[in-house]
Amino acid sequence: MKNIVIIAHDVKKPEMVQFLEDRKEWIFGVNLIATGRTAEYVEAQGIKVEHLSPGTAGGYLEITDRVKRKEVDIVIFLRDPLIKQGHHEDIQKLLEACNMYNIPLATNYASAELMILGHIKKEDYERRKSMND
Repeated sequence: MKNIVIIAHDVKKPEMVQFLEDRKEWIFGVNLIATGRTAEYVEAQGIKVEHLSPGTAGGYLEITDRVKRKEVDIVIFLRDPLIKQGHHEDIQKLLEACNMYNIPLATNYASAELMILGHIKKEDYERRKSMND
């Protein structure tokens, strides 16, 4: 697990930071990638992140391109289901790309946690298997 995209709608940004803080040891050495405002918010809390453009300025499309190039291992997108944004089409393209390219996508805290745990377990299994071969 090398690259995790993190995106959070405004009301979910504190939840994203809490998620990352509570799982520091799980994501140690992982490159976090985020759209503009999420990146700024997370970094202001002392968490290092690679900045992309804001979602409204093409950030979702930048992530979609990385998904298509298989440069992303996991996408965590904490969404506010009560809002509909003007760039909804870009968000939809990102979600569809994750499905098309088989990139794990979590849209809530619980699924993000299980996804990362599953990835850690898978890496451990593969490491042990290669040692026994």
